[in-house]
Amino acid sequence: MNDTSQTFTKVKARHILVADEALCNSLKAQINSFEDFDRLAREYSTCPSAKVGGDLGIFGKGVMVPEFDEVVFSAPLNEVQGPVKTQFGYHLIWITNRK
Repeated sequence: MNDTSQTFTKVKARHILVADEALCNSLKAQINSFEDFDRLAREYSTCPSAKVGGDLGIFGKGVMVPEFDEVVFSAPLNEVQGPVKTQFGYHLIWITNRK
């Protein structure tokens, strides 16, 4: 169920950032086939958060770029979203909680 009927101010999410859309799609397919998000983030993500399995912690609106914010504050929880293109590359985003 989509949670867009409520207003959320904080979100907890993880992500994998890569430069190539094809790689991003390949990683999403692996995750959807029950590969470990944490392991794939540590191995492939170019973001410093890779060291902690892509964990971005808890953050509010406006902290991330608009394309990222749009997804984390509207997409369903616990489903990998993406690829989401931003100025940094292609993201897979896993939203784990909203408040």
